[in-house]
Amino acid sequence: MSKAKSDRPSLATAQEKLAALGFELQSLNEGKVLARKLGCAAVLAAASDGSIEFAAPPGLVVDGELALLIDRGYQKFFKTADTQRPAWPEQIRDLARFENELRFACGIPVLYNQSLGSVSDRYLYDRIWYRDQGRQPKAWEADAAAALRA
Repeated sequence: MSKAKSDRPSLATAQEKLAALGFELQSLNEGKVLARKLGCAAVLAAASDGSIEFAAPPGLVVDGELALLIDRGYQKFFKTADTQRPAWPEQIRDLARFENELRFACGIPVLYNQSLGSVSDRYLYDRIWYRDQGRQPKAWEADAAAALRA
């Protein structure tokens, strides 16, 4: 059973809980808070109803940038705006622990599929790259190979 939004802690109360759990906290613009631990980070903000929400979802810190977990079907990767790196099991484990502790301290409910293990921010399987852009290139078409390499 999930908590009602009114039972969730305020951002100030959550910051105290997070500090007690060993999180590094940094105040940002517009009342947002950067929470860091285990090489991971997330940006928290107060929602209009006083509860806490993610302004930037939890991810691994790569070269000073927040990298989100993506699933390519055969392997998971951490992706930033500029780079993409394979995700190691230890990194995925640390991210899951980070997110669980963060959600617990902030009163953010955990959904069933999230409690099972790592959940990716995006799922990018090679056979459906252009799914949202209309017609898929066929393997026998001349430009299919070039389109799939892009």
